[in-house]
Amino acid sequence: MLVFAVKAVSCALPGLAPRVQRGFVRVLYGLITTVVMRRRGDDVTFLNYGYAALEGEGDGPKLRAEDQNDAYAINLYHRVAGARDLRDKEVLDVGCGRGGGSSFVARYLGPRKVTGLDLAASAVAFCRRRHQVDNLIFTSGNAEDLPFSTASFDVVVNVESSHCYPSFERFLHEVSRVLRPGGEFLLADMRPRGDVGTMREQLGKVFTILEDERMTPNVFRALELHSERRRAGIDEIAPAIFRRALCNFAGVEGTPMFQALRSGDLEYLRFVLRKPEHSGTAK
Repeated sequence: MLVFAVKAVSCALPGLAPRVQRGFVRVLYGLITTVVMRRRGDDVTFLNYGYAALEGEGDGPKLRAEDQNDAYAINLYHRVAGARDLRDKEVLDVGCGRGGGSSFVARYLGPRKVTGLDLAASAVAFCRRRHQVDNLIFTSGNAEDLPFSTASFDVVVNVESSHCYPSFERFLHEVSRVLRPGGEFLLADMRPRGDVGTMREQLGKVFTILEDERMTPNVFRALELHSERRRAGIDEIAPAIFRRALCNFAGVEGTPMFQALRSGDLEYLRFVLRKPEHSGTAK
């Protein structure tokens, strides 16, 4: 049963029926945490597709030795969260997964406090054990019903997970609720090419769009550069029955996910969004 659940989620593009989507996501990430990742201990702390600079573009952040192996994944977080000055800010990272992105933000970008939130309790338990950083905490919760008071955060970050949410619009309103007036929402995720316009309309109804970037070429380049290493890692840690589905989940070269990003059928987008200072529709 788990095999079919993983295949269903990893092969499906955004638009999976909302009533079953969250259950599939729970199964998928629970499987990754409890069946696959335990074979590698604490090594895997990122699950995103990564970001690679193209010719003529600037390099990513200067990383400490212990972070070099995750350079592409960190580059993606830096491109998203590093788009604004987070010094002395209270930051919420929704969909934190294995916690590597939250840890990077806390250690490199100077926030007062980072809260990583994930739907999977097993992922949160891992993060609490793995990432011992003074200004970083983790909690479990639903992105569509955030367990925080109104106006609790200066910045909300969301990287590569909103396509899993049954109601993107409900998530946006929850983000707006927990942000302070004038607070910023830093978002990056994938959408089928035909859904990009709808996504922008949904964002514009709640937030002011300050930056809107198509990152598909950079994300695809990172997948190209990292593909063989990802395939080797999956072969090492995963039972044979799961490998094909996990390769697709990881965007390994030759899989449907890899091909969709290559062709542009699937677009990878980044936004900087601001909550209006006063109530009302964003302009």
